[in-house]
Amino acid sequence: MPKMIFLNLPVADLDRAVAFYEALGAEKNEQFTDHTAACMVLSDVIHVMLLTHDKFRQFTPKAIADAKATSEVLICISADSREAVDETLAKAAAAGGTADPGPKQDYGFMYGRSFEDPDGHIWEVMWMDVKAAKNAAGEMAMA
Repeated sequence: MPKMIFLNLPVADLDRAVAFYEALGAEKNEQFTDHTAACMVLSDVIHVMLLTHDKFRQFTPKAIADAKATSEVLICISADSREAVDETLAKAAAAGGTADPGPKQDYGFMYGRSFEDPDGHIWEVMWMDVKAAKNAAGEMAMA
């Protein structure tokens, strides 16, 4: 069985956060959702746990970072194509996120953009042509 990842994110407004991630295509798992938390399924192996600040504090004695002012983490998720990267960014912006808080990355064989969710968490969406990336790495090694 492949390893699963459960990304825990503190959110100021749980309903707003759920609506945002549903707009991106995530599905809410009702079995692990209540008034303090929502489990958003991105894929068979990637789940985002949206936690109210009170709920998040139950798991750590550390202060919750203000993701709009402080970099806490950069989350990167793959996409199937360059077009899928752009489509995800369009969905994020339409749902209340901020598109391209960082520079776009376009290396020909790799293309990436980023968005901030309403709480300021930064997600990078990246597509890569693995064969072309290996060729480029091989050419660099030979130089």
